[in-house]
Amino acid sequence: METTVTTNFFDDPRMLAPRATTKLDLAGGGFVLRSPEPLAPFARCTGEWLERWAQETPDAPAFAERDAAAPGGWQRLTWRQTRERVGAVAQGLLDLNLPPGQPVVILSDNSLDHLILVLAAQHIGRPACTVSSGYCRLAQGDFSRIHGILHALGPALVYASDAAVYAPAMERLGLHPAVVFSKGAEGVPGALSFAQLSSAVETPAVMQAFAAITPDTHAKYLLTSGSTGTPKVVINTQRMLCANQQQLAQVCRFFEAEPPVLVDWLPWSHTFGGNHNIGIVMRNGGQMVIDTGKPLPGAIEATVANLREVQPTAYFNVPKGYDMLLPYLEGDEALARNFFGRLKMLFYAGAGMPQTTWARLEKVAAQVRTERLWMTTSWGATETAPAITLPNWALDRAGVIGVPLPGIDLKFVPNAGKLEMRVRGPNVFPGYRGNEQATRDAFDEEGFYKIGDAGFLQDEADPTQGVVFNGRVAEDFKLTTGTWVSVGTLRVKVVAAMAPYAQDVVITGHDRAEVGALVFLSEDGRKATAEALHTRLREALADLKAHAGASSSQSPLRAWVLPDMPNMAQGEITDKGYINQRAVLSLRADVVAALYGSEPALQRITL
Repeated sequence: METTVTTNFFDDPRMLAPRATTKLDLAGGGFVLRSPEPLAPFARCTGEWLERWAQETPDAPAFAERDAAAPGGWQRLTWRQTRERVGAVAQGLLDLNLPPGQPVVILSDNSLDHLILVLAAQHIGRPACTVSSGYCRLAQGDFSRIHGILHALGPALVYASDAAVYAPAMERLGLHPAVVFSKGAEGVPGALSFAQLSSAVETPAVMQAFAAITPDTHAKYLLTSGSTGTPKVVINTQRMLCANQQQLAQVCRFFEAEPPVLVDWLPWSHTFGGNHNIGIVMRNGGQMVIDTGKPLPGAIEATVANLREVQPTAYFNVPKGYDMLLPYLEGDEALARNFFGRLKMLFYAGAGMPQTTWARLEKVAAQVRTERLWMTTSWGATETAPAITLPNWALDRAGVIGVPLPGIDLKFVPNAGKLEMRVRGPNVFPGYRGNEQATRDAFDEEGFYKIGDAGFLQDEADPTQGVVFNGRVAEDFKLTTGTWVSVGTLRVKVVAAMAPYAQDVVITGHDRAEVGALVFLSEDGRKATAEALHTRLREALADLKAHAGASSSQSPLRAWVLPDMPNMAQGEITDKGYINQRAVLSLRADVVAALYGSEPALQRITL
């Protein structure tokens, strides 16, 4: 079991680029940050990465997933085998003579078949779109939402892993795409099996189509999470994906120094898993172990089992995922040694990490390794492929999102008492598919994408100290007192204050005089007695109030203990595991009213 790590990691320029950024002040109190390091040339298309590693390191491991029927319980692909499968499926797609300009759409979870299909489509210039499997699996017979999404996408082909699970969502669709299943296709009239699709023999037509791909070719379509409105179809071009991986590689140089090894569950329907993490493996010739586990009771065990067998060199997760993983790491030294032994990066994104989680990770890592663990994050969006900033230095706590990657201009514009962040660079999307108005609204007069997030400099005198995330402008609101409430930053404070009993909170107070919080309980919170729970949460409210002083926007005066967890099917939580504040407030409007009501309620805690 390996336990070695790079010596003096933070000071080694072969591992991390030196921290640097420049600041250009603008009239009116705004400014622009950019990296002084120019962006180096990058690939024409993602398929160039696959072609390269299939030739240079053909026998190196590339992708793997658990398969009880395979030798050793794993199905593994080398880079040569990956390229062979991609070529066969690409030929199969060409043989179907699919309508031009229409995407390949995937409805199911991460798998090798899923991956090969996406890479094959991209290899011949046809965009792919992975849709969250929850729209089908959790629909409970109401497929109106997935039907609406499919009508918006207009797919040439729809793929899903298992007909028994996903075929019902295809009934009465009103569209007639080609349909492919890995399992159960024989029971669906007109459907193809994935084995049939991948049985084609590659011809020169595949590489002819590959040669015609340009940086502007649509590589993928991704749906926005809908945290600020109705999901839109985001165009991801080949330029976006390739530029963003070059930007990351110039800062995280250890990706090139040693092929990265990832054990990853993050859904490919989102840019974090589907672009960021797959791209790191593809661009740098690494290895991805597809993790079928999830940060949920009954599913985290699969992740733990994978981490007992595979030592990642970089690990990516959402804060909820680390919360679920920590008890296993803290209670099993052998697992912790295996997990932390080769790690160069422990990365969180998708939501703010509570400081209590940060401290527990640092503590358990320090018990099994001598060198300090690099815990870091990034900030970006579906529309930016995704990374915009990254702190490439040792951090003491969560909150700082870093400085712009090479080739990116990050503009700060005063807006409603905050600094709204806007971004421009080769990794920024050209627009929303089929929605010209939304595309026009997304950009300002200088061509900066208006991402909707706010931030500020950690140290105004030294921009290299990085940017601090300051929540979404659209989530913030005013109390009836006229005071702005910064939802993103307050949420993290409240979760930390209520530790270990709060898994997450939703901030309330729109059109009210006081801030409140809806509390989703953690495992510890659900196990606690009512008396202990109420005492702890009331103490947290008092502590927040004491530290907030006279600021009514910084301390909830009331909280409501929710009896359940966020409902993904109703949009309260995304696949990445973070809370959709707007959806929760809308769906639980009666609970918010009760929180501020005068009727006695056991769930309400007040100061």
